Amino acid sequence: MTFRPLPARAPAALLREAKPLKALFNQAQRLDHLQRLVESQLQPAAREHCHVAFWREGCLLLIVTDGHWATRLRYQQRRLLKQLQALEEFATLAKILFKVQPPAAERRAVGRTISLSSSAAENIQATAEGVRDPKLRAALERLAKHGNPSE
Repeated sequence: MTFRPLPARAPAALLREAKPLKALFNQAQRLDHLQRLVESQLQPAAREHCHVAFWREGCLLLIVTDGHWATRLRYQQRRLLKQLQALEEFATLAKILFKVQPPAAERRAVGRTISLSSSAAENIQATAEGVRDPKLRAALERLAKHGNPSE
């Protein structure tokens, strides 16, 4: 008995039909929405250093890029908590936790480039054409440009 894999499907179709992927995509959109709400309450300088990790059962976990920003945000925690509670999405917010995690970009190898096969680039471009969100579409189109035409 041999294993025969299922035929390949377009990524856009997978996002629409596969329940685990759809749930993951919805969770990512929810976190993005919460991130924008949190950023609206932060000082402009702190926005790039603070990211929403999860929001569950009255607890909001924020990932902060370094200890300096974590300390600054802890001093502002009471004010931030009250401002976020005023928003409908955070009405049940009881506490904010901060976790320091340096950005992953510093750990990457220097000079590393993305190289995609032409087939992968075409699939990504096809997916981008079916996406309504302009930011996601632009990101997919940028990624598709990394395709290797010689393959």
